Amino acid sequence: MASYRLVVLVLAYCGLRWGELAALKVRRMNLVRRRIDVAESVVEVDGVLIWGVPKGYERRSVPIPAFLADELRGHLADREPDDLVFTGLRGGGVLRNRIFRRAAFDRAATAVGLDGLVPHELRHTAASLAVSSGANVKAVQRMLGHASAALTLDTYTDLFDDDLDAVAERLDLAARAVRERFADSGPFRGFRAASGKEATSR
Repeated sequence: MASYRLVVLVLAYCGLRWGELAALKVRRMNLVRRRIDVAESVVEVDGVLIWGVPKGYERRSVPIPAFLADELRGHLADREPDDLVFTGLRGGGVLRNRIFRRAAFDRAATAVGLDGLVPHELRHTAASLAVSSGANVKAVQRMLGHASAALTLDTYTDLFDDDLDAVAERLDLAARAVRERFADSGPFRGFRAASGKEATSR
């Protein structure tokens, strides 16, 4: 069950798709640089596992937060390079979404008041955490493996709207600081000091 906790953390902080997580091998983990090399994916179709490349055929490098890299280091301590990072409980095979949900995820989601949550929705959590930490749209695009920044904006417009509010608040604080600094120096002195030019009215 400890590995199931790590599954949730990787989905929520790295934004992998389920197939990318299920196909992830130890050699794709660089815990020194704190990066995941996402190069493969596996999907289940009518009970058959089909291996391929990530959606959009885009290989990418995904950052790992330091705390999570530390936990993964212990998890991978006795693994071989071609071993899967996460496996099913029996036989070490591919971890399947439906089994993961039945064994732990659905009950855990219900227990914390998120009944109906599915693992794929943790990609939205990862995007939200990235944006709230100051990541720009291109960084979020690369992390999630979207084909374009436009797709990222279309998918997570609400998150970037919140980010714009934060930008406005920071600009307001900066403007207030300038006004307070040059309160007794005339209406345009602050602008001159910030830009290096004398401001004039026209």
